[in-house]
Amino acid sequence: MVKKILIALMLFPTFLYAQINTERVMTIARNALYFEDYVLSIQYFNQVINAKPYLYEPYFYRGLAKINLDDYQGAENDCDAAIKRNPFVVGAYQIRGLARIRQNKFNGAIEDYRMALKYDPENVVLWHNLTLCHMQKDDYKSAKEDLGKLMAVSPRYTKAFLMRGEVFLKEKDTIQALNDFDKVIEMDRYDPDGWSARSMIRIQQAKYADAEKDLDQAIHLSAKNAGNYINRALARFHQNNLRGAMSDYDFALDIDPNNFIGHYNRGLLRAQVGDDNRAIEDFDFVLKTEPENMMAIFNRGLLRAQTGNYRGAINDYSRVIKQYPSFMAGYYYRAEARKKIGDRKGAELDEFKVMKMQLDKRNNTHAGNNKALSDKTNEDEKSKTRKKSDKNVENYGKIVIADDSEMDQKYKSDYRGRVQDRNVVIKLEPMYALTYYEKASEVKRLIHYYKYIDELNREKIFPKSLVITNMEAPLTEEQVKSHFALIDAHTSDIVANDRDAKKRFLRGMDFYLVQDFASSIDDFTKTILLDDKFFPAYFMRALVRCKQLEYKKAEAQDDPALPGDVQKQAEVTAVDYEIIKKDLNAVIQLAPDFVYGYYNRANVLSLLKDYRAALLDYDKAIELNKDFGEAYFNRGLTNIFLGNNKQGIADLSKAGELGIVSAYNVIKRFTETRE
Repeated sequence: MVKKILIALMLFPTFLYAQINTERVMTIARNALYFEDYVLSIQYFNQVINAKPYLYEPYFYRGLAKINLDDYQGAENDCDAAIKRNPFVVGAYQIRGLARIRQNKFNGAIEDYRMALKYDPENVVLWHNLTLCHMQKDDYKSAKEDLGKLMAVSPRYTKAFLMRGEVFLKEKDTIQALNDFDKVIEMDRYDPDGWSARSMIRIQQAKYADAEKDLDQAIHLSAKNAGNYINRALARFHQNNLRGAMSDYDFALDIDPNNFIGHYNRGLLRAQVGDDNRAIEDFDFVLKTEPENMMAIFNRGLLRAQTGNYRGAINDYSRVIKQYPSFMAGYYYRAEARKKIGDRKGAELDEFKVMKMQLDKRNNTHAGNNKALSDKTNEDEKSKTRKKSDKNVENYGKIVIADDSEMDQKYKSDYRGRVQDRNVVIKLEPMYALTYYEKASEVKRLIHYYKYIDELNREKIFPKSLVITNMEAPLTEEQVKSHFALIDAHTSDIVANDRDAKKRFLRGMDFYLVQDFASSIDDFTKTILLDDKFFPAYFMRALVRCKQLEYKKAEAQDDPALPGDVQKQAEVTAVDYEIIKKDLNAVIQLAPDFVYGYYNRANVLSLLKDYRAALLDYDKAIELNKDFGEAYFNRGLTNIFLGNNKQGIADLSKAGELGIVSAYNVIKRFTETRE
């Protein structure tokens, strides 16, 4: 693979190949890793390891790529190799710790985080993960000690207070837990987790109206969290607001269609308001997930009888009775259903069974397994809810709540790492590119079309049709191999005829897709020299240069998971962006109706903080395409940056209408500011 790249480049003399190739391929590999092209990056790191197996960096970065592909054992092995070659790399311990956590090797992960903290004692991420490991092991004393040190390092780190509140809850100290959750809200009222955590305590305290208000705030700040809707439905149910509760279950199931609690509870509530057929649909779904859930089967039986399907009801009752032969309600309802179909003998047998069980209960002579069935019936009979793990069939009509182990799952899974951290930040929608691969979108968006690009596709010179998108898809292993083969083929064509601009552009596209940005820029530049009217080359060169700067800026940031000696303090200046802007100026001059030229230039102007000029370009993009959701979104943010909140929110609303769902979260953030 490396040889192919060098043949394609033909830039360096033979005696320099090994040294320069290793450095070049390492840079390309890290580009691919940064832009989440994990399969491709692993192939590049393999080449570096084969050439120089004594280096620790390729093992470390390959481990980072593998952990993002859920190959936790492979990630652990690569970090082992990195640490063997250089035991002072904090990031290697951090990533290995995360890989061990995913394999439930918590003791090993704790060792890794302790070792990393020796070298970097003020690393918040390390303290965070170490704490969660101790919580997983139910070692609450150690967890609180870790949190004390974490709070000393970062006094305003709200996650520390949330975790300590969780520890206090585990220790049944509700007052201290509530104090910590109050502190989170005081420090950051825009953190939905603080409101959500406090609501759970208020539900436990039966302060349902207060819990609902807290959950209103949590949902206001994070509309895509199904758990918040499930919990608010519970608070509303306890206030007899059944319609409101059902509405919340609807929202929760829109977000998480496979949510067991949502379907089961909505089925119960639909039955209560007489919506029997749709209640049956909910219980059918529950039974697809848990075919042997006897309480769901019994509830479905009741609903089938209610809708006239008596034989289906009898089948459901019989399944429950077989599992719980002392379940009196089962015999009673089966007798009623048997009467409806004319089975008098069967009905009489069931009625006799009910009579006998009533006499036994009156005389306190329970059947052997009836005692086990009814152990908790008396203490639970006043409760309107049951835990999901409760198997007492007598509680079939109670609303389900999550088990304790599920309720704190958020904290157990909230481990942090360099790539795994996906903090929600307010940022512009990305620039558009020409590519062959596009990610599938959850929301149907506009198909991006431009006549000249369509004409190029009709020429059949590209291996696949070019698409215009800002949602580029990473390459699969087969696609990677295909584009390296195409680089070879295009190189042969260029050697035969080095005056063909489109052949240069084709190879530039392949270099771009395999993340070799320097080579792709060389080819796009050569394309422009051969045909200075071919605007796609200017467009793609601007995009590639922008990605180079994005990576350069990210590399300059002090990232605790990166090895210290590779944290290059690269400086990105306005001059760098001016070069990109010149290319986009050329695009607009050559294709004044190419909307994506204006959009990308507006993004560059925003990066230069020239917001008023950016607004003009977004205006032009929207003038050319009234349904350009990303342009509305970015124009909305730009207006907000300028303090024009009202206009900004109007644009964000339009963006949400056109499929940019993140616009709604941003609107919620700024609504309060506007008011």
